[in-house]
Amino acid sequence: MPPLSHPPLPRLITYYQTHHTPSGTPISVLPLLQNPGISVTHLILAAIHINEEPSNLTLNDHPPSHPRFTALWAELRILQASGIKVLCMLGGAAKGSFARLDTMMADEPTFERYYAPLAELIRTHGLDGIDLDVEEPMSLAGIIRLIDRLRADFGPDFLITLAPVAAALLNCEHNLSGFDYEALEVMRGREIAWYNAQFYCGWGDCSNPAMYEMILIKGWQPEKIVVGLVTNPKNGSGWVPWNMLGTVLPVLVGRHPRFGGVMGWEYFNSLPGGEGKPWEWSQVMTALLRGRRTAPSIEEIEGVLKAEGGRHGAPEEVDADDGGEGDAAPVPREFDYHSVGGSEED
Repeated sequence: MPPLSHPPLPRLITYYQTHHTPSGTPISVLPLLQNPGISVTHLILAAIHINEEPSNLTLNDHPPSHPRFTALWAELRILQASGIKVLCMLGGAAKGSFARLDTMMADEPTFERYYAPLAELIRTHGLDGIDLDVEEPMSLAGIIRLIDRLRADFGPDFLITLAPVAAALLNCEHNLSGFDYEALEVMRGREIAWYNAQFYCGWGDCSNPAMYEMILIKGWQPEKIVVGLVTNPKNGSGWVPWNMLGTVLPVLVGRHPRFGGVMGWEYFNSLPGGEGKPWEWSQVMTALLRGRRTAPSIEEIEGVLKAEGGRHGAPEEVDADDGGEGDAAPVPREFDYHSVGGSEED
């Protein structure tokens, strides 16, 4: 199969953290290739964790070499052969990975012990990049050291992205990462492909274009900012109904020819198809990003949610720049993925 042709912008990214059903059946990502009208550009495999024992690197709850991931790695190679870039996500809500790599905690020998298994994983599976989801305090010097080492080891074509909460791009105090993203962009922006900004869980809002436009007014370039959305209200607060996205996203694409794109957390239960047809999120999103206002009806989505035993309400209103006087935004809650033999969450 010849590689698919994907326009460079806007990007369409899906995170892939829930890999199995509760019964242990693998959740395939090949429908992203098998169904028409889908232009996913990147898939981010989540979540890699660096644990206390340096050699005990895990993909969610299991070593990446565990037999349960045999089909997963094979499918990801097929995606790569078809033109989709595959990255891995390091960190997330489960803390500890970045503390073990930080200059404040780790001297050079310690850094090397924890970094080496991560680098080996990237090499073994030929990954196209890494998404650094820092949801714990880390120093600016620490994240710069990690970025510099990744660039030195994997070359100029290796993709390095970060996943800040959207509010952190407006005010460094509204942040989960510890370091100032504006300072990082000044010092290492040339090495960072883009930012998967989390516009959800109280840290952002995409029910209208205002917050994205505020980020650009702040000085960020549109091609560097990918709008992060939850794909199902079960995955976190701040889910934006399709009738709103069907207005907002075409506006952003129309206003900004270099619009960075959209990412979805996460694949396995994405609406409108839900757990039965999660790839439909990418179909509808492809249409919206390519200028066609094709969106499922509220009735269709409510039917899927009812069938899956879920519910949703109106999107939350978020004041992205309240000067720190309003209620503190909640830390994004940990939510479950299905993983036999473990209960770690990210």
